[in-house]
Amino acid sequence: MNYEKPKGTYDLLPGTTEKWQFIEETARLIFRDYQYQEMRTPIFEHYEVIARSVGDTTDIVSKEMYDFYDKKNRHVTLRPEGTAPVVRAFVENKLFGPEYAKPYKTYYVGPMFRYEQPQAGRQRQFHQIGVEAFGSDNPAVDVESMAMAMDFFKQLGISEIKLVINSLGDKESRAAYRQALIDYLEPKAEELSEDSKRRLHENPLRVLDSKDRKDKAIVADAPSILDYLNEPSKAHFDAVMQMLDELEIPYVIDQNMVRGLDYYTHTIFEIMSEAKKMGSQSTICAGGRYDGLVEELGGPETPGFGFAMGIERILLTLEAEEIIIPEINEIDAYVVGIGADTNLASLKLVQAIRNFGFSADRDFMNRKPKAQFKTAAKLNAKLVLTIGESELLEGIVNVKNMASREEKAFKLTDIYERFSEVYDEMTTIMFD
Repeated sequence: MNYEKPKGTYDLLPGTTEKWQFIEETARLIFRDYQYQEMRTPIFEHYEVIARSVGDTTDIVSKEMYDFYDKKNRHVTLRPEGTAPVVRAFVENKLFGPEYAKPYKTYYVGPMFRYEQPQAGRQRQFHQIGVEAFGSDNPAVDVESMAMAMDFFKQLGISEIKLVINSLGDKESRAAYRQALIDYLEPKAEELSEDSKRRLHENPLRVLDSKDRKDKAIVADAPSILDYLNEPSKAHFDAVMQMLDELEIPYVIDQNMVRGLDYYTHTIFEIMSEAKKMGSQSTICAGGRYDGLVEELGGPETPGFGFAMGIERILLTLEAEEIIIPEINEIDAYVVGIGADTNLASLKLVQAIRNFGFSADRDFMNRKPKAQFKTAAKLNAKLVLTIGESELLEGIVNVKNMASREEKAFKLTDIYERFSEVYDEMTTIMFD
């Protein structure tokens, strides 16, 4: 019997989950400023939703999906990425209707699943934060989304990053470039890696993304997709660059950059960490425009733009830049009970404090006062309320400001009836 966690997964324990919560809450605050609303989709989807969206020839569908047949023989899969499920929900719930504002802006946070070799920043269960905007082909949506992603990293204190952009053009431009790339690669086919040989006719743009050293040398001189953009595609990309310049957002163009999913059109981008300790796992955010995906899943013709960020990669980036996530677990008050007879009084005190909207805790292990005070200090409690058997008889409690070391006795009824005032009085002592 194996009672260990599955390979490529991990347990998030207290002490670590707070870091995740900080990242998620920062994203929620930034996205709210840009008027994005949260959507939550099922963790598993019908296989066709992913295969049709992402593309049958991608590694995700051909190699990495956790797909299976359920008890009614329906082919389902754990979601390997977030965009396809959100698009399916957008279509199924008719969020394209006239009663909804356009662009329809939404974001998601949650686990994704891919069967691949686990490594730092890449697990079989991994977690993404992503956004999608539906309904506008305005290049300003592309730029606003990239600006929002950059704002998010700035808010976290991450600074050693660069924005990399490219364009895949529309269907016409992409088809023309696809053929040009095949014409360039076919004479060199025998020198390509096995994966790239397979991709050559199935999905030749993915050869540009190969990590194989020989493939990289071959594609270094490949034709540039930017030379195959038709006029509308070129105008769109020019507008994106102009807007980034106007907003003073630095960027670089990588003509060989492609995305691993088939649904992308026009603008694509990656935000990469340049921190020395990040190594090969340098992409921390990626996305782009996908103007045909809603239609592909049965909806009306609807432009879209989105991106996704891996929480694991963000944590690695914070570590690489030696950014300390602030402690958010400090406690307002800790109740120290001395003697068995104070057990009930301690419970009443801690509950009364919580009822006023403050965070509070107490000792449940009948420990000595010194041990309880140590715990209060470790928790960064602002106030410590001490009640012993003599205080209980007198109907009082001693309240101590842990920063100033000032202490004062209050009636028990003061805590039960007006703790907010007691808290204000005792916490202002440190500033007197």
